[in-house]
Amino acid sequence: MPAVTDLCDTHPNLQICEPIFRDFGGAPAFHGPIATLKVFEDNSLVRESLEQPGNGRVLVVDGGGSLRCALLGGNLAALAEKNGWAGVIVYGAVRDTKELAAARVGVKALAPHPKKSDKRGLGDRDVAVTFAGVTFKSGEHVYADEDGIVVSSAPIA
Repeated sequence: MPAVTDLCDTHPNLQICEPIFRDFGGAPAFHGPIATLKVFEDNSLVRESLEQPGNGRVLVVDGGGSLRCALLGGNLAALAEKNGWAGVIVYGAVRDTKELAAARVGVKALAPHPKKSDKRGLGDRDVAVTFAGVTFKSGEHVYADEDGIVVSSAPIA
């Protein structure tokens, strides 16, 4: 994967995320087609999504920016790795940071939080979500590394 900085230099029309995310996963550079979720303090759909084959996709989770509980932890990161997800971007919190770092999957989130989320099965899949100055749509492509996150409507060779 080309560096995000190089992608920005050669593709000036990319959407560029505001620099609010921290790296938590064992793969700081990752990319792939986007699958989206919109949830709030409930990670039931996160688990359901990561139980499915990822096929190199990146799960983008709009958690409303909540820092009151974690939407992803070590067990779900291991599930993402096992099922072939390239990464997970969480507009919210994560937990089990040592386990996240050991997983060979990219994880970007706002902050760690020790509390697990509720399990009510609420939320929406494959809807456009907007945060950090970017709109993410299922099927578009995201590229992430230590320098940031960019979104393209089509894959970049």
